[in-house]
Amino acid sequence: MRLKRPWRGERDDDAALLRAVARGDTEALGVFHDRHAGWLHVRLSRRCGDPEMVREVMQDTFVAVWRSAASHRGGDAGGWLWVIAARRLVDARRAAARQERVVHEPAGSAPSAEDRVLAGLEYGDVGAALQRISPELREVLRATVVDGLTTRETARLLGIPEGTVKTRAMRARRELRAALQGPAWGGNA
Repeated sequence: MRLKRPWRGERDDDAALLRAVARGDTEALGVFHDRHAGWLHVRLSRRCGDPEMVREVMQDTFVAVWRSAASHRGGDAGGWLWVIAARRLVDARRAAARQERVVHEPAGSAPSAEDRVLAGLEYGDVGAALQRISPELREVLRATVVDGLTTRETARLLGIPEGTVKTRAMRARRELRAALQGPAWGGNA
């Protein structure tokens, strides 16, 4: 499994691969999977700490690629793939929330370092400050900062122009900075 995004020449080949997948070529799907599974797994793992859910979302994503390759209209196949994966992750989280059960952890278990950091983001000062900014700005920050997406990928994921992503990211950082410097945190604002 490869971790890097494909270089430019490979991206040009992705459109040809997807056309072959649309015609039912399983070998082309295998090549497309090998080319993209590494970076996609890393990005999904950044968004979801549950490895089993990530595996399921990966599988669902490539099944969706198999079924809907004909819907790819050119452009960056990686961005198209990420939109599918992100939507599958949202669906998986919703399904998990519907099936929410009380799970008793063994007495000796402790949260992972990643879980502690993410909990700090959600429930600490930064989490509280994030709740004070608008959802539109918050989702841009999550995609660009937490998920590490490029401006182009964020635009595609959120269905907004790249310029809007840049503007919202700038406004989000400014509002987050102001929220963190506000009276609740002992700042000067």
